[in-house]
Amino acid sequence: VQLQASGGGLVQAGGSLRLSCATSGRTFSTSVMGWFRQAPEKEREFVAAINRGSGSTYYADSVKGRFTISRDNAKNTVFLQMNSLKPEDTAVYYCAAGRPILSNTKSAGGYAYWGQGTLVTVSS
Repeated sequence: VQLQASGGGLVQAGGSLRLSCATSGRTFSTSVMGWFRQAPEKEREFVAAINRGSGSTYYADSVKGRFTISRDNAKNTVFLQMNSLKPEDTAVYYCAAGRPILSNTKSAGGYAYWGQGTLVTVSS
């Protein structure tokens, strides 16, 4: 499975960005798509995830109400709409795919495939 993330950039606080993650290859082997982020000198952290079949979504508390994850199964693409961005959202954002069990959905270890990352910078 190959993942290609795009859509990052520089935005002012309060602004919006939409990230995309296009997948190819044996996508049928994955059931959940997720977004993680890593800020400088910090651990990689969970942002959001979506079940490709049911459409169930999961969010980190820090982004709930501001970010929305969605998918287009026909195009094998997952999106992350980010609104009301804050400087603390600045990070490299990675998309991931896998078959995590429910209790592992928010853990990076639950995902076998990763994209290359796209940088999001939010200025104050």
